[in-house]
Amino acid sequence: MTLVPLVSILIPCYNAERWIRQCIESALGQTYPDKEVIVVDDGSKDASLEVIKSFGDRIRWETGPNRGGNAARNRLLQLAQGEWLQYLDADDYLLPDKVSKQMEFIKPESRKQKVENEPVIVFGPMTMEYWSEGTPRQELLPIPEGHDDWVLLARWHLPGTGSGIWKKQAIIDAGAWDENQPCCQEHELYLRLLMAGNRFTICPHNGLIYRQWSEQTVCKRNKSEVHRRRLAIEERAENFLKSRGELTPERLWSINQARFEIARIAWQTDQAFAEKIMETILRSQPGFVPGEKAAPPLYRAVFRVLGFRSTELIADLKRTCCAGSKTTLSV
Repeated sequence: MTLVPLVSILIPCYNAERWIRQCIESALGQTYPDKEVIVVDDGSKDASLEVIKSFGDRIRWETGPNRGGNAARNRLLQLAQGEWLQYLDADDYLLPDKVSKQMEFIKPESRKQKVENEPVIVFGPMTMEYWSEGTPRQELLPIPEGHDDWVLLARWHLPGTGSGIWKKQAIIDAGAWDENQPCCQEHELYLRLLMAGNRFTICPHNGLIYRQWSEQTVCKRNKSEVHRRRLAIEERAENFLKSRGELTPERLWSINQARFEIARIAWQTDQAFAEKIMETILRSQPGFVPGEKAAPPLYRAVFRVLGFRSTELIADLKRTCCAGSKTTLSV
């Protein structure tokens, strides 16, 4: 008889009365045979705890004062008995075979490679479920192939916390979740895992449904803070890779392209901040030229001649003249 590793499905919950039942049901409904479901209620003020209690001994749960998402994730980490972890935010849910597909994907690698070379996270693409008036809309977000983990991190292509299966010991060894990190929380942990020499791998199976339903989530209510935290992660990654002699041209460009994308967004509300970001880019990589959707061909042509500030001022004029037109994105 083949023993399968225990997987702990870990659910932090704060004021998720509307969603928590489906979330827990999707965890209990996983086809993977050897699992436990643990919920930590982070001081909810709505009826979330009553819903959690209604599952009886089918789950383990506890509650306490509100301390934030990463504190709840660390408490779940302490409670987990599994070798592998499935984190699941209370307003998201899993497709029934999510855990089993990713654990099957782990097994062949675990048998053929040395323990130190095993992946510590197995990711899958996630489906965004957008809620507004009427019927929710879904969109699959694939993970780009052909890039190394550092490029995926720099470009913010590594998916949300619940999209992967995490090796418990790797999180512990990396120092667990940073309880002082208010946003970009999984990306900050991804960074420390990579700095520790770990590797990630991608499973093509889609299994997480990630809901977008509120403007009051951690990543939406203070976008300037998100920008600053993301820039800090990009800087830490660049400095680490440079110190190790591992800052390849692709990695460097990816870091600066990410900074550039933030600068273009920031320009709309804080031009001085956007220009400081651009100064950082040019110190890091003189002669940097942006690409992809954030810098269409016409934008790049003007950028090469006039630089960031003048190009953005021209883009502002075009937006003003063509307000409401799709052509505003061509510069």
